[in-house]
Amino acid sequence: MTPSIWKSSAIRAGLITVAVMGYLYYTDALTPEKKASAATGITPLVGDMTPPSHFSNPYAQVPAQCYIETASGTQNACLFCHTNGVWKTGMGNNNPQAGAFADIGNFQLEYSFAPYNNSTPLATINRWENTLYPEKLAAYVAGLGVDSQAWDMQSYLRQDNWSKAYAQRPKQDAYWDAGGESPFRLLPALNPADLPAQADGFVRSQRMEAGFYRDAQGIMTGWRAINFMPYGIFSPQTGSVSGIYIRLPVAFMQNDQGKFDTTIYTQNLDLLAKAVQDRLTEQDAKTYLGKASGVAVQKGVYPVGTEFAHSLHYVDVDADGRDASVSRFPGMRSQRVKEVRYMIKWEDYNPNGQRPTAGAEPTAIYGNDSQGWVDNGAGWYLVGFIEDAKGDLRPQHREEMMQCIGCHSGVRETEMPTFTSGVGNTVDSTWAFPRQLPNGLGWQEMNYLGYDKTKGVTLAEPQNRDANKGEYRLFLEHVVGANLYGDMPTSIEVFLADHIRADKGYSSNWPAIDVSSAQGYRSSNLERQKLLREMTAKGDYVNADGKIHASLFYPPKADALAGAARYRQVVVSQRYTLGKDVFAQTPHTFKAYRAAEQQPLRLNGQPHAFGEVISERSVEQDNPASVTYRAGDSLTEINPDLPFEQGGAYWPDYRPFVK
Repeated sequence: MTPSIWKSSAIRAGLITVAVMGYLYYTDALTPEKKASAATGITPLVGDMTPPSHFSNPYAQVPAQCYIETASGTQNACLFCHTNGVWKTGMGNNNPQAGAFADIGNFQLEYSFAPYNNSTPLATINRWENTLYPEKLAAYVAGLGVDSQAWDMQSYLRQDNWSKAYAQRPKQDAYWDAGGESPFRLLPALNPADLPAQADGFVRSQRMEAGFYRDAQGIMTGWRAINFMPYGIFSPQTGSVSGIYIRLPVAFMQNDQGKFDTTIYTQNLDLLAKAVQDRLTEQDAKTYLGKASGVAVQKGVYPVGTEFAHSLHYVDVDADGRDASVSRFPGMRSQRVKEVRYMIKWEDYNPNGQRPTAGAEPTAIYGNDSQGWVDNGAGWYLVGFIEDAKGDLRPQHREEMMQCIGCHSGVRETEMPTFTSGVGNTVDSTWAFPRQLPNGLGWQEMNYLGYDKTKGVTLAEPQNRDANKGEYRLFLEHVVGANLYGDMPTSIEVFLADHIRADKGYSSNWPAIDVSSAQGYRSSNLERQKLLREMTAKGDYVNADGKIHASLFYPPKADALAGAARYRQVVVSQRYTLGKDVFAQTPHTFKAYRAAEQQPLRLNGQPHAFGEVISERSVEQDNPASVTYRAGDSLTEINPDLPFEQGGAYWPDYRPFVK
């Protein structure tokens, strides 16, 4: 019999009175009628344990990006996940992954993928077939009798599948858990009909049941939009754009007398922003305000009951929120969503209180496939809904959700262990809020630096707090690509070739990548890195007013539609566990272009052939008693001793915080 996990009681200053099996009762948010219903008519969340070793991809927490080559060490996309900087600052992360702890390793320098134990499958095998071999996906779809060439992708993007899913939520009210055994039980209590948010970022509704109280502008749902600086993932050039919304429990919306107060709620949200962005000062309050005054403000930590809703959209380059026939959403967000994601912090867990090497990745995931949720092992429930073969939303199953745990988790040693994973760059398991744009710009709908289809980028590039450089500039200088795969779309290649020329003051013309020989590959990548850094140093990647050139940040319409069609192949085949990122052809960073004596090895110890797709990497097999036995033993080509000024790309202490 699979055990259920009974969570301990939790008292949080009247905020949460009972937490049983993860079911949080917000007593202050409920009318007497709703309290009675909550007490008698709602079944608790119940999950079971499933070992990931049973999955077709037992290491789905390791994304495809982690298997790429580093282009002779010139490309270091690894640093944007695998860093010590957030942990060193004590910012809600206990998973430093750039050499701070020998037991964890340095993921900027090593392909040290470790198996769960000596009897489980190896982690060094790249199982993301859709990304490695896009032609196999296309053949599979054709075998289903689907003609992808006949798709009208623009019409597809403008169909509303989120509202259709929301209509199936058992209770369309403000309560986070709709109750019952419905597949849409945990679809976020955020009605897409109430979007976009208003100018102050707050989402208000016309329906009283959708919110907690009425302020001067409408019925307050509690949700507030976050506008953040993206990089290399969920950005227009990658084919996915986002809306991010946060909500705190009702006590944070109330003053000392228990009356709802928008000013108090705004102040509490601002306090939380400071807490997760390392901006607290001695003058800031030590507890939250109003009815939540019993909850301490903790550096890098969210209070229990914090919710995030994340709508992940296709890219519609004609959408800027002003034409409802295209999409109501700003920032190239299509009407159709690829996914709707949700997080709720159910446990008062502080990552800062656990030593990085104290935990390990246990071998069972607690969750519920029919309802689309998992426990991330670090205090949060993660929930996901994704398109079925027809394009309607359905709950994600655990192997699909395991990808979410890979990025949204942390080290944990628990009495009854649940699968954990995570990266070194999150704050209390989250990505977006720590990267919020400064001042009032950060409290509005996600708009991708103020996208306007006639004006392009309208907001200046935010500056990284530590480097005193633009955040996008840092990405270009260290990745030499437009995404975490180190790939450069054709439209950007054209832009760079037109701008980076000797007759415009550069040391040479922008070269194509030479894959004819190992030396040609190395030389061309070194030259590309040097020239791109010349461009960023000159400031030529931005306009005179500091705004990124639109051609670098946004895709042409034809490219966006082609990328959407490739992703739709994954949808109709339902092969999400084989990769969601599909390229026109295999990126060069997945191929073996090193010199013969340095070529990556297969599991049998033989080198890959020149130009071959790297589908597996060697493992250490010498000592069965070693903690590294059967773990990856190959190295990236990133040189930790090479200074940035001489072409080095190593940065172990990167932090995502902007000025």
